[in-house]
Amino acid sequence: MDNLYLRRLIQPTRLWPADPHTSRRVTWSELFFDLIFVAAVSEVGKPLSADYSAAGLLRYCFLFLLIWWAWSGHTLFTTRFQSDDLPQKFLTLVQSFIAAVMAANARDALDSRSSAGFGAAYAGMRLVLVIQYLRARRIPETRTLTTRFAVGFGIAALIWIGSAFTAAPLRYWLWALALSIDFATPWLAERHGMHVPPHAEHFPERYGLFTIILLGEFIAEVMRGIGSQEYWSFPAASTAFGGMAFAFLLRWLYFDGAGGASERRVHTPDEMRRFHVWNYAHLPLFLGLGAAGVGVKHLIALKEGQHLHREEAIIFTASSALTLLSLAVIGVVSKRGSRVREESSLSRPVPHYAGQ
Repeated sequence: MDNLYLRRLIQPTRLWPADPHTSRRVTWSELFFDLIFVAAVSEVGKPLSADYSAAGLLRYCFLFLLIWWAWSGHTLFTTRFQSDDLPQKFLTLVQSFIAAVMAANARDALDSRSSAGFGAAYAGMRLVLVIQYLRARRIPETRTLTTRFAVGFGIAALIWIGSAFTAAPLRYWLWALALSIDFATPWLAERHGMHVPPHAEHFPERYGLFTIILLGEFIAEVMRGIGSQEYWSFPAASTAFGGMAFAFLLRWLYFDGAGGASERRVHTPDEMRRFHVWNYAHLPLFLGLGAAGVGVKHLIALKEGQHLHREEAIIFTASSALTLLSLAVIGVVSKRGSRVREESSLSRPVPHYAGQ
């Protein structure tokens, strides 16, 4: 009886069913996990609001990159592997706590002690992911894939830990090396992942939910800009309405125009490459969305007769353009992928049944 209870608490990691017709929806726990990371993104964005400059933007982009990559790594694992036992729940709790630690160390400059703590916390996030992949190594058909992920992310994590004990500028070089290994690992494991691709509906749905929550943060910046005005003026009111309209436009472009959250099946090397482009294109999309939201808040908060400084205007314009360009890239790879699948289905021979 005790052994049976223990087996229920600790279960082996399994692959999700490979049947393409198997529907899988985002769970409440996954949505809660996403909200924790978006809260961390919001904390990273607060210093950008106070320092809307090139230096503030560089710092924001770097810290946001690490938060997004940590979230993406966990999401990619959970959409491939089915694990909901006690150890997995504990590891998810640890990742959520580390996300909070990262956010708490996201207030100072990149050469500060807290930024070193941010990198060390990120290393802890990657080590948890390494443990998850090591647990999945017992699955024979994914052993090579999980080994490459565990080794690549493990080496990067060790470099991140070492960077926490070094001062700038050596710290920056170690960050660059660790990031290069982090980003190269999925590409090096590409051909081993085609026979166990991420779930065609679940993975894009997770990205769609993350996008909609970030759009909510964009609208929250509009609200903060409105709240900063003591007396309403026509420029402030029209800017606030324009900011809200821009958020609605982005939502339409992502979900309806670009098909960003539509299903993505990966069966060929070309589809895998488009999947990577689609995945990485979300980084500039999210970065542009966050920086543009802060810019809209600054625009709304301007007193009558005031203007954005030249540097602020450039950042706002560039971030808005980057958001739209990223949406265009996502749309191109999504539409092309749909067209290839349609042509492939049309080219299949019609089965001949007895009696026809």
